[in-house]
Amino acid sequence: MQETPFCLRVTHFTPYSMSGSNTTDFTNPSTFILLGIPGLERAHVWISIPFCTMYIIAILGNFTILFIVKREPSLHDPMYYFLCMLAVIDLVLSTSILPKTLSIFWFNSREIDFSACLTQMYFINCFSAMESGILVALALDRYVAICDPLRHSTILTNAVVAKSGLAVVLRGIMLSLPFPFLARQWQYCRTNIIPHTHCENIAVVKLACADIRVSNYYGLFVLISVTGLDVLFITVSYTQIVRDVFRLPTKDARLKTLGTCSSHLCVILAFYIPGLFSLLTQRFGHNVPLHFHVLMANMYPLVPPMLNPVIYGVRTRQIRDRLLRLFTHKGT
Repeated sequence: MQETPFCLRVTHFTPYSMSGSNTTDFTNPSTFILLGIPGLERAHVWISIPFCTMYIIAILGNFTILFIVKREPSLHDPMYYFLCMLAVIDLVLSTSILPKTLSIFWFNSREIDFSACLTQMYFINCFSAMESGILVALALDRYVAICDPLRHSTILTNAVVAKSGLAVVLRGIMLSLPFPFLARQWQYCRTNIIPHTHCENIAVVKLACADIRVSNYYGLFVLISVTGLDVLFITVSYTQIVRDVFRLPTKDARLKTLGTCSSHLCVILAFYIPGLFSLLTQRFGHNVPLHFHVLMANMYPLVPPMLNPVIYGVRTRQIRDRLLRLFTHKGT
């Protein structure tokens, strides 16, 4: 089975099956047909309600985070700069999928141009990698703030934050570029029907009439070099944080210090757990219906963008206070 990077759409492991009735004689189709959620076509309109709700929450929540941080000078520090980067990434990630998915559900608009399909594939891979990188940057911020608080402002300067953000963006761009280029070079002669709501890398490449081992090997390389290293760095950071926290003299001090990490930990879980669950069900749940795999594939780019602003808005006192002050001021 083809290996593709966990943070670059772990749902690429979905087992797709193509029936003989869907096979056509052609090469290099100009368009693909997205089926939506196979087996649940009659429920598309009802499924669109929670999908649309999550998308609206993601859009409003992330724009609110950006507005509050821009408006409040007291929030102009590294953690909130990284949080703004995360909000922008979430906006792009969810928007790269949901509009087309909703058009399938509402208007039965299943066709997607071949170039547009590859572009969507690239954006999903690229911004998923960026989100993982920003979570690493936030882990670094928490590590410095707790383990070396007196040097936090001198270590994480605006220049360091900007360079870190640029490195995350460039890594996502460069490592994701080969996926659409590899997909474009294959000859396609099996079918142009994709049993999915969007263009996943594996869903497209499996239609090729060629040896796609290069994609397999490259996917494994990105899996290790992106997700593996990111998870390792986050684990090491929090190991050091926990070690220093338990050196504090009182229980209240330990709980208060750990509380400053709670939002970041929740965001990490919201990002990696849906992907891990999807990966496990797809690798070992061979008897799981295809529509369940597709639904899980849609949760991965939807749930984190929806939950991230909610988590930081509720659990971060500075953002919560500014938001309450904003609404109180408007009310008066």
